[in-house]
Amino acid sequence: MKIEIHDYTKVIRGVTILDNVNLTLESGKCYGLKGKNGSGKTMLMRAVCGLIQPTKGTVTIDGEVLGKDISFPRSVGVLIENPAFIANYTGYKNLELLASIQHRIGKEKIRETILEVGLDPDDKRKYRKYSLGMKQKLGIASAFMEDPDIIILDEPINAIDESGVAKVKDMIQRAKERGAILITACHDAEELELLSDEIIHISEGRVVNRVETNDETVNR
Repeated sequence: MKIEIHDYTKVIRGVTILDNVNLTLESGKCYGLKGKNGSGKTMLMRAVCGLIQPTKGTVTIDGEVLGKDISFPRSVGVLIENPAFIANYTGYKNLELLASIQHRIGKEKIRETILEVGLDPDDKRKYRKYSLGMKQKLGIASAFMEDPDIIILDEPINAIDESGVAKVKDMIQRAKERGAILITACHDAEELELLSDEIIHISEGRVVNRVETNDETVNR
């Protein structure tokens, strides 16, 4: 699995949001996006998901161009910004509904993933009664449950307790071991380095540099 981003530029209302981005992302790695609010991190995630189309350039996934050969990645799990689910459904029912779209997994896998993030699949509370941390955990479960080839996580540990953070790290590690590509962003620079194999620094829509997290040049 390989994602190739070539000369990707996105202009919205005359403002350049992403500026000539060139990246190659390979399987078995977690890439951390680092930059200030408004730097282009979330828009780059949207670009990889096929949620926006480029003004110029391409995103190619294993030789298939997004927006040309395929509309969206063939296998992707996404948590961008705040998770959104049906308020009157339980957590399990929400994930069951999502899983019914592609029929890739059954009930046991859904239950297993809910347990992995530290929630109870038999919890009868409706989603609207969930705490912020519980909502975040359900969003993470939705991104991981089908074992996708690409996993996009925007602020995955936001509002999650320490034990929950450890569970997310374990899930990321297992996803890497099976060959997934993960892209994440996190306001906590130290946690971002712990989650990622490589940090991609973005400023004003441009990739400034890339540094492996075991490299001594990483700022700690």
